[in-house]
Amino acid sequence: MSEREVPLGALHRRLGARMVPFAGYQMPLQYSSIRDEHQAVRERAGLFDVSHMGEVRVGGPGALAYLQRLVTNDVGKLEVGQALYTVMCREDGGIVDDLLVYRDPDDYMCVVNAARHDDDLEWMGRQLPLSGVELEDQSDQTCLLALQGPLSLQILAPLAEGADLASISYYHHRPGRVLGVPVRLSRTGYTGEDGFELYCDRHAAEGLFQGILDHGRSHGVLPAGLGARDTLRLEAGFRLYGQDITLEREPISAGLGWVVKLDKGEFVGREALVRAKAEPQLSFIGIRLLGRGIPRPHQAILVDGQPIGEVTSGSYGFSVGAGIAMGYVRLGSAPKGSEVEVALRTDPADRGRAQVVALPFYRRPT
Repeated sequence: MSEREVPLGALHRRLGARMVPFAGYQMPLQYSSIRDEHQAVRERAGLFDVSHMGEVRVGGPGALAYLQRLVTNDVGKLEVGQALYTVMCREDGGIVDDLLVYRDPDDYMCVVNAARHDDDLEWMGRQLPLSGVELEDQSDQTCLLALQGPLSLQILAPLAEGADLASISYYHHRPGRVLGVPVRLSRTGYTGEDGFELYCDRHAAEGLFQGILDHGRSHGVLPAGLGARDTLRLEAGFRLYGQDITLEREPISAGLGWVVKLDKGEFVGREALVRAKAEPQLSFIGIRLLGRGIPRPHQAILVDGQPIGEVTSGSYGFSVGAGIAMGYVRLGSAPKGSEVEVALRTDPADRGRAQVVALPFYRRPT
């Protein structure tokens, strides 16, 4: 199956992007270098096109009850203008997807991963009650841009109308206009930095992206691609669906127990997660290499020469100055501060010494 073109595909090519297939789309991997784009986000700001993500409206009088049963976190605590990170699980606790839920005055918006879009819609449809809930897939008409970095507020504020950006707290959102374009302004992101995500109509996205980029050039803004997005989210300890979390993993083992509210009432997978919490088998850990080398997914994590787990995400941490990785190990086999080895290549003798460290690897200065 050929990849789909995102609405901004032609603009990305004009900007010199190297395009690659990702989650069924042709997406920009990088425009300049991954390192430069990474550092721009950490030091100034970077502008991402993440329009491959899916947006699903959930409405009707039964919307809240439906979402409470569908996801593990407590949607009932959301006020209008707030957002929530959560997961949806199968009955056995396996993670169907991780997602954001936005509360609006009369309905909700769920933002799902592009690679899981079709499966998510099928799963969400199967959970629908006989009446009282409406699902509307708005993905094709919606684009999502993300301006991330310590200068994001300074750059975006002069372009915004109808919303005081400084008053939007983390994981809050509100409607407004940027460069005259109606948008949902959300103080969220996937980089570990301050920033905003802007949801807009697909037909306005190219002008909005170019306008923000042109205005931000004097502040050192760079367009940034999937490569920098991955190294930034890894440093921030954010899980990636398909690597760190999958249908075969449940959120307790994945270190996402904080999004599982067992006391909120019944939801799909609750009984399995009660058991997982009572009898945990795995730990999700962060490791930092003590020497040269870059860890990669599926490489073995070892103690005393014996495998105890494997890497799920790994790369070089440009802000950390070392190879870093996350992965699963047997419970209790690699406590924080202990030393492990990573089988860096197929040669069993080529192992990198590493230390188990707390996540995230990087926290933005306060």
